[in-house]
Amino acid sequence: MTERSASRRAGPILHLRGHDAAGLRLAAIVIRPEHEACGPLRIDGNDHQPRRIATLEGLAVWRFDFRLAPGAPGYEFEGESFPVETELSDNLRLGFLSCNGEEIGDLDRDPAERDAMWERMRALHDERPFAVLIQGGDQIYADEVTQGHPLSDGWPEDLPRRAPTEEDLEDLAAHLRAGFVRRYMRGLSSPAVAALMGRVPTLAVWDDHDICDGWGSLPEKATDSAVGRTLFRVAREMYLLFQHGAVEAEVAEIFVDPTGGNLGWERTLPGVTLRAPDLRSERRRRRVMGEAGWSLLERPAPEAERMFLVSSVPLLGPRLSLVEAVMWVWPGMQKYEDDLRDQWQSRAHREDWKRALRAVIGLREAGPVTALSGEIHLATRAEMAAAPGPVHQLVASGIAHRAPPKGYARGLGWLGSLGEGPLSGHPIRILPLPGMRRRYVAERNFLVLERTGGAWSAVWQLEESGPTPPLAI
Repeated sequence: MTERSASRRAGPILHLRGHDAAGLRLAAIVIRPEHEACGPLRIDGNDHQPRRIATLEGLAVWRFDFRLAPGAPGYEFEGESFPVETELSDNLRLGFLSCNGEEIGDLDRDPAERDAMWERMRALHDERPFAVLIQGGDQIYADEVTQGHPLSDGWPEDLPRRAPTEEDLEDLAAHLRAGFVRRYMRGLSSPAVAALMGRVPTLAVWDDHDICDGWGSLPEKATDSAVGRTLFRVAREMYLLFQHGAVEAEVAEIFVDPTGGNLGWERTLPGVTLRAPDLRSERRRRRVMGEAGWSLLERPAPEAERMFLVSSVPLLGPRLSLVEAVMWVWPGMQKYEDDLRDQWQSRAHREDWKRALRAVIGLREAGPVTALSGEIHLATRAEMAAAPGPVHQLVASGIAHRAPPKGYARGLGWLGSLGEGPLSGHPIRILPLPGMRRRYVAERNFLVLERTGGAWSAVWQLEESGPTPPLAI
């Protein structure tokens, strides 16, 4: 099959809806050319029929909703067997990744180079299966979708001189939608990605590049403009469809906030809670989240359970306020203002950061908490002192995004050596990965989280250095 024809077909792509005594509750989407039928999905000899949830860009998106009982081997589709890990009570393996693309020219990259780490993850899954794949943000890089339309070509710096009509904005929405579809289909039709997502249920939280670079940290005259709101509306529609297998009318069933103002989610598996506040939908230049997002982050944790808390932007980080304080002295540094404002550690978000850290300390009182983060295109880890034990942060960023220069990693490492602790009695330390000397590793990577005999460990898979020794968490 050629790459062009493959990009018109994708799936099955599994989405984790929930888990209880009856087993896994799943949705699977299948994307085919609009006039091509979609056959049934078979479980234990019984056929399940799909329903079409969307039609766009000449494609039909079909969805199956079904359960797999504990011990069930999986399902069949179009003559192929798809084994799924359904025994989740004892040993458990989770994958975490982020930053699946690049800002410029991502569609033109050599697929073998771009998806090399996906191939490695697929090989690990074949050795011992993952139960869930957690995607921590920037699953696509949509930065170029605004190009090629007169309303958005210069956005966010340049806004239209006249107010666009509704017809103008609908034409822009169609242009943007086509660009988003191309990027999602490029990723989902990759053989390595498809092999994993048809066998491992996914959970995804978005970050800025799923909308545009710096969304929420850009000047509000841009994001609040008619062009900015159209971009956000289309990005949200595409995020729901491709990353959650859902449409707007189903938001209250899938996310914690029934109004849909914040698209944070929570899922429970035996002995572990997965929680992901949405750090983008409500973000402003001086606000990370609104109260809908905070209500999820501050929700009490189940007693004694392990919690993995997904913060798309690293929760524990170096003293970036030092960089913000001097950036106006250096010509050319001002263009990085929105990147710095994206961070919890920004001076603009100092009070929000302290509120978030207090929430995590409260969660730690109920049981072990590990923060999972991406966004920075590097691998690192951190600890925050808390009772009865530290809060770990594990950063795995850049499954497809190429690593920045090693000098950049060393510079961040120097900032990390200065220490940071906005809450008295809870110092934060940026630490090297197991077996490494430096605090930040400039290699593409993803993370493997494993529960064996009741104990959890983490291993970073690094493109050049290979797997790290396990870190007990």
